[in-house]
Amino acid sequence: MKNIYKIALIIGLPVLSVSCKKQEALDFSVEKPASVAAQEQIDAYKALKSYFNWSANPDFKLGVATSLTEYNNKGVLYRLANSNFNQIVIGYEMKHGAIVKDDGSMDFDNVKKLLENAKNSGMEVYGHTLCWHANQNAKYLNSLIAPTIIKGTGGPALEDNLISNSDFESGNISGWFGWGNSSVREVSAKGDGYGGTGYALNMSNPKVVNSWEAQTAMDFTTPFQSASKYKLSFYVKGSVAGSASVAAQETKSYGADDFGSFDVSTDWKLVQLEKTITAGDRTRLVFSFGAYAGKISMDKISINRVNPNGGDKIIEKTADEKKAILTAALDKWIAGMLAVSKANVKAWDVVNEPMSDWPDPSQLKTGVGKTNIAADEFYWQDYLGKDYAVAAFKLARQYGNASDIHFINDYGLESSLDKCRGLIDYVKYIESKGAKVDGIGTQMHMGTENDKAKIVDMLKLLAATGKLIKISELDLGVSNKKTAAVTEAEYKAQADMYKYVIDKYFEIIPPAQRYGITIWSPLDSPASSFWRPDEPIGLWTGGFVRKPAYTGVAEALKGR
Repeated sequence: MKNIYKIALIIGLPVLSVSCKKQEALDFSVEKPASVAAQEQIDAYKALKSYFNWSANPDFKLGVATSLTEYNNKGVLYRLANSNFNQIVIGYEMKHGAIVKDDGSMDFDNVKKLLENAKNSGMEVYGHTLCWHANQNAKYLNSLIAPTIIKGTGGPALEDNLISNSDFESGNISGWFGWGNSSVREVSAKGDGYGGTGYALNMSNPKVVNSWEAQTAMDFTTPFQSASKYKLSFYVKGSVAGSASVAAQETKSYGADDFGSFDVSTDWKLVQLEKTITAGDRTRLVFSFGAYAGKISMDKISINRVNPNGGDKIIEKTADEKKAILTAALDKWIAGMLAVSKANVKAWDVVNEPMSDWPDPSQLKTGVGKTNIAADEFYWQDYLGKDYAVAAFKLARQYGNASDIHFINDYGLESSLDKCRGLIDYVKYIESKGAKVDGIGTQMHMGTENDKAKIVDMLKLLAATGKLIKISELDLGVSNKKTAAVTEAEYKAQADMYKYVIDKYFEIIPPAQRYGITIWSPLDSPASSFWRPDEPIGLWTGGFVRKPAYTGVAEALKGR
C-alpha cells in the first residue's frame, strides 16, 4: 500500500481513490526528472486546482486534454483529471472523423457515455471541435461532391475487340496476311513482344517505295458499321524511326476510311486512333508501310466500335452545387453534435486552425495545390469560401444554447504575430457578416526556446480585442530534446517557462476576458505517440511522477 499512497500524493489524488488493482498498471521505474530531495518537495505540492482562488474567479476553467476512452475507463488519468482540473477537452473523439460514418450516419454512443461520466464527476466538458480541416471523414464529404455518373444503358463504352489474333500469344500470326515489295510478315521470337514478354507481329520491308506497295491486313466477315466510330489501338516499335498508316478498306475498288499515319520509333509506344466509318462495305483493316525500310513490330492490336448507347456519362457538380451540398452537410453535423451535447457542453472551438502559415498568414488555409493531403483532411473553406466560418458560428448559435461560449482557435500565434493579427482580422470579418465570436484560443505548443517577448506581444494583441481569451492547448518541450537527453537544469527551465506563460496571461489579459487555460499533454509524450513523440512536454512523466513543471504551474496559479 506504501507505493499506492506515494502515487496518490504525486498526482494529487485522495489516497482512498487509488485502487489496489491499479498498482501493477503503473510504471514506478520511470526515472524522476529531479533529485531525490527536489522530488520530495515537488511531491509535497497539493492538487493543482487547490491553488486557485475559485471564489474570486468562479468562471475560470483550468482544463486538461484527455481521450474519451481514458476518461470513460475511469483509470488513473480519469482521477488525475478530476483531482487537478475542472474541465476536460477530448483530443479526438468528439470530432467529425470520429463520429460521422462513411454513409453519413453519426454514432454518438461513446460521447453520451463521456458526458454522463463527466456530469457525475462534476467535470465540465469543452467541445473540440465543430469545424476543422483535419480529423474529418473526408471520404464521406468527398463522396457528396463527387461527379454524378449515369450508367450507360447499352453496355460498355467500347464493344468487343474485332481482332481475333491481337496479341499473338499463340505463337503465330493466324488471320494476318499481306503483300508487296518482297515484304515479309512473321511472328517474333518469344520475349520480343511488348514489355519484353510473349510474341509480336513483325513486318519487314526491304526498301522504300510508295506506302501502299507494302501492306499487312486482316479481313472480317462482317463489315464495319457505317456512321459508327471505331477506336484503334496498338503498340509499335521499329528497327529505325519512321512512319506508317492504317485504314478500314473495302476490297473491290479499295475505297477506304483512313485512321491516319502514325510514327514509329525504336522503343515501344502506344498508338491510339479513331475514325467514323462512312460506308457499310469496309471489311478489311490494312496497315501500309511501303515508305518504311526496316522491321516494324506490332502487339496488342485492338479495334472496337464505340457503343452509341454505352458508357457512363460523368456530370461534374458546379461550385455552387458543391457549396450548397457541403453547407447542408455542415448543418447536419453541427445540429447532430449539439443535439447530443448541449445539455452538458457550454463552450466550443467552433472553428479550428483557419489561418495559413505561409506565405501569407492573413489568408485562410487551403488544400488547393497540396500534394500530400491526408486521408482525414477536408478543407471546408475551399468549397464554402471565406464565409465558411460565418456559417459554422451561425449554426453553432442556432443549434446550441443561447448562452454558449464560442471560440475560434489557432496555433503558432506566439511565434508569428502576423498570424495572430490575421486571425484577429478574420474574427472581425466573421462578425461583420452577422455571426458572433465570443473568444479566441491560442494553442501555445511551445518549447523553452520560445521568444518571451513575442509571447507578451501576442497576449497584448489578444487582450486588445476585448474577447474572451483562452490558452487552449498549452504544452512545452525542452529545447527540442527527447526525454532521455533532458537535464535537471533543463527541467527547471521548463518549469520556469510554464510559470512565465501563465503569469503573463494573468498580468496581460484583463480579468473579465480570462476564460481559462488548458494543459494539452498532462503526461510526457511516449515515443510511439503521433503527437510530439518522445518529448517531455507534460507536468507528469509517463509513469505519473510529478515534474518540476508541475510546480511551475502550481506557483503560477497561487492566489489567482
